[in-house]
Amino acid sequence: MKEALYDFIGHYGYIALYILLSAGIVGVPIPDETLMAFVGSLTAPGGPFEYGTTLIVIYAGTMTGMIVSYLIGHRVGKPFLYRYGKWFKLTPDRIERAEGWFHKYGLWTVFFGYFVPGVRHFTCYLSGVSGVKFYKYMLYAGTGALLWCTTFLTLGHFIGSNLDGLFNLIHKYMGVSFIILVVVAAIGAVIYFRFRKRRAI
Repeated sequence: MKEALYDFIGHYGYIALYILLSAGIVGVPIPDETLMAFVGSLTAPGGPFEYGTTLIVIYAGTMTGMIVSYLIGHRVGKPFLYRYGKWFKLTPDRIERAEGWFHKYGLWTVFFGYFVPGVRHFTCYLSGVSGVKFYKYMLYAGTGALLWCTTFLTLGHFIGSNLDGLFNLIHKYMGVSFIILVVVAAIGAVIYFRFRKRRAI
C-alpha cells in the first residue's frame, strides 16, 4: 500500500498530499505519520518538494479532514457512527475509548489526540456529536494539527534516508511515551504549585 501512495504522490505532488491527509483524518486507512515523514525526507536539499509549501499543504489537508469529520458528527450524531463507522475504522470499542478520553480531558483530547494512535480519528467526530462550539474546536484542532504536522515533516526532513528504521521504532512507542511525558509534566506542576503555596503560608 505504501508504494501505491508514494507513486500517487510522485505523479500528483502537492494535490496528492492534500487529498491523502484529508482522507486519513476522516478515517480512510492511510499511514499519516509515515506519509508525512516520508514526504519530509523529500524536502531535504535536492528533493522534489519544498519544506514550507509542503507544511502548508499537509496542514490544510489535515484541517479539511478535521472540519469534515466535525460536521459529520454534528449533523448525523453517534447512531450514524455506530452503524457506518466500521467502514472508516470507527469500531464501537474505539469510539468508546475515544469518548472516555474526551469526557475526561475535554478538548485537550483533540489537541493531544493527534499523537495517540487510534484516537485522533475519533475526537473530531465526538467534538461534533457533543456540540462543542466550532471556534473552540478549531482553536484546539488547529494548534494540535500544526504541532503534529510540523513534528513529523521535520523528522523526515532531517533524518532522510534513515527514516524507515527509526520511524518504525518511534511509531511503536509514540503513544506510550507521549502519555508518560504528559503525566510527568502534570505531576511536576502539581508538586510545584503545592510547594509554592506552602511557602506562601
